[in-house]
Amino acid sequence: MVAVQDIGGLQTGALTGGRTLREMVWARLRRDRLAMLCLVVLVAYYLIGILGPVVFGMMGVDPYRLDAAAISGLGGKPNGEWGGISAAHPLGVEWGTGRDIFAQLLWGLRISLVISTSATLITVAIGTVIGIIAGYTGGWTDTLIGRLMDLVLAFPFLLIILALSGVLTQRLTALGVPEGNPSRILYLILVFSVFGWPYLARIVRGQVLSLREREFVEAAVAMGANKRRILFTEILPNLWAPILVYATLTLPAYIGLEAAISFLGVSVIPPDTTFGAMLANSVTYFNVVPTYLFIPGTVLVILVVSFNLFGDAVRDALDPKAIR
Repeated sequence: MVAVQDIGGLQTGALTGGRTLREMVWARLRRDRLAMLCLVVLVAYYLIGILGPVVFGMMGVDPYRLDAAAISGLGGKPNGEWGGISAAHPLGVEWGTGRDIFAQLLWGLRISLVISTSATLITVAIGTVIGIIAGYTGGWTDTLIGRLMDLVLAFPFLLIILALSGVLTQRLTALGVPEGNPSRILYLILVFSVFGWPYLARIVRGQVLSLREREFVEAAVAMGANKRRILFTEILPNLWAPILVYATLTLPAYIGLEAAISFLGVSVIPPDTTFGAMLANSVTYFNVVPTYLFIPGTVLVILVVSFNLFGDAVRDALDPKAIR
């Protein structure tokens, strides 16, 4: 007896009691060595970000501690070769302050992952809900939501972030968010989410337009199921494939966007730091201490490339017609 499972708009036949689509996708991913390597790298990044304070204690470094002995008195140049790399400071120290770059990288990774992961989750939640409602309801509701998407996409995203950062950060502080970096981090998360959801909503809407005509949806309607059950019990489980792919590609985009905005000065304020802030500070001293630019830049590139490659692998694994 053959059971047909319909997920993500793709019908997959499997023997009753056999592997589910999720198991088949995982089996295809496990055969992809590059995808598994990227997954290991991403898990390591998240573990390091979560366990950052523990790593600080084990290595005896601190992202806030100023080490006057590691820099010279003339301009604060790091002592020694390669930006002050030594046993005490394995990746060197920051020019002018003597703060440990390794500790700053761990702390910057923590902040970048908090911003990008939170913004991705909110973006996916908003985009999925609005896309399902627009695609299934149709009519004036679909038209109204479509015009709202067009309006949001028409705004110059980067200019709005730069122009409204001060005003909206103060507004968040007035609403009870702690002043300083907490309000700045929340501001970035909200702005990324508000301007990011229309892309996913359009994808979900297109999928729902085809799913709403399927037999299982018509059967649910005939049985008297209410609209909430149809949307979130019948249709939503069949959308996890495109949603998962979009999330794995959006998260690295937010990491890179956060780094770019930090480079422009709209992010956390010192002594906290992010990848973009470290890159912005390193430009001034690149000719003298190139490692200060290459080290955080390399860490950022590895993180973003790993996410992109893993996202591509997930997309291929979810496509039964993909040629590996």
